[in-house]
Amino acid sequence: MRIGITCYPTYGGSGIVATELGLELANRGHEVHFICYANPIRLDPETPRIHYHEVEVSTYPLFQYPPYSLALAARMAEVAEHEGLDLLHVHYAIPHSISALLAQQMLEPRKLPFITTLHGTDITLVGADRSYYRITKFAIEHSDGVTSISEYLKQRTLEVFQVRNPIRVINNFVNCEVYQPDPERRAQSSLAPPGEKVLMHVSNFRPIKRVTDCIRILHLVRRHVAAHLVMVGDGPEYSAAQSLVSELALERHVTFLGKQARVHRLLPLAHVLLLPSQLESFGLVALEAMACGVPPVATNVGGLPELVTHGVDGFLEAVGDVEAQAARVVELLSDEALYTRVSTAARLTAETRFSTTRIIPQYEQFYQEVCERGAAARA
Repeated sequence: MRIGITCYPTYGGSGIVATELGLELANRGHEVHFICYANPIRLDPETPRIHYHEVEVSTYPLFQYPPYSLALAARMAEVAEHEGLDLLHVHYAIPHSISALLAQQMLEPRKLPFITTLHGTDITLVGADRSYYRITKFAIEHSDGVTSISEYLKQRTLEVFQVRNPIRVINNFVNCEVYQPDPERRAQSSLAPPGEKVLMHVSNFRPIKRVTDCIRILHLVRRHVAAHLVMVGDGPEYSAAQSLVSELALERHVTFLGKQARVHRLLPLAHVLLLPSQLESFGLVALEAMACGVPPVATNVGGLPELVTHGVDGFLEAVGDVEAQAARVVELLSDEALYTRVSTAARLTAETRFSTTRIIPQYEQFYQEVCERGAAARA
């Protein structure tokens, strides 16, 4: 198939999932065209069957806010027509679904189907905002197909928007050939002083990620176990995290790496992943860590219980309960038999439930269904 993909080309989960999906589809023989304002961070445009089409936005002085949604719609229609796309797949409802709907109308009488994948904050935060509620609902209901990354997000969407359009749950995925345990590299890693265990946090450092909880967890863990915290990412809470490190005199025990594109090379170096988020619609980084045999200590919210089985392949505790989360980390790092069991189970969960070989065919089947449904309607 010829598939157009639009996403936010940043370090957020929706852009990462969309990029990885495109790469996997290309590996399976499909032609994939990314239509975005910048090259997605994990995308190598030189990959066979991968194409990148930049969306350029006019900076005419009359526009206080550049009309990206309109420029995107025009570019979608142009690429679809020139490349003979079979469908558009947009990630994150606003504004991508509306742009796809406009592109679809611009191409009439040809019917170009588009699929919207809901990722989380497009529903729980942006879409629920009064200013965007109605147009988000409109976009979902006019999509030719809708998917969500978890059962939690599907139910939340139905509760908030009462949409009539059916929603297919297709979970996030991980390439278990790329994300693998690597005990040898971890033993030789320079991320922490010799003899210290590595705790890792990976996020966009937004308030919802509660990054300062990671600092407090480390502070409690170090009373029992020699540990070092590696913070991967950047964002609004970066300064707050640094300030708390200084306040607790943990400067020698915390490393900030900033934004990193090759997370698959960092995660295997960790012993435990910290994910103390206020809300996660799925928890992609937890899955990536699990594929590397790194147990997550996360919060019991959103879609995380659909991924992590408490006490089996990771641990889930209440939001804000840093004492309980720290206790789980200490438990893992102090009991070698427990750690081995949970680490092995985490890898097995990734392989058997969320690997690309299980999830990507679900997208391919859905694409086929949507295209056939459109063809039948036209007939």
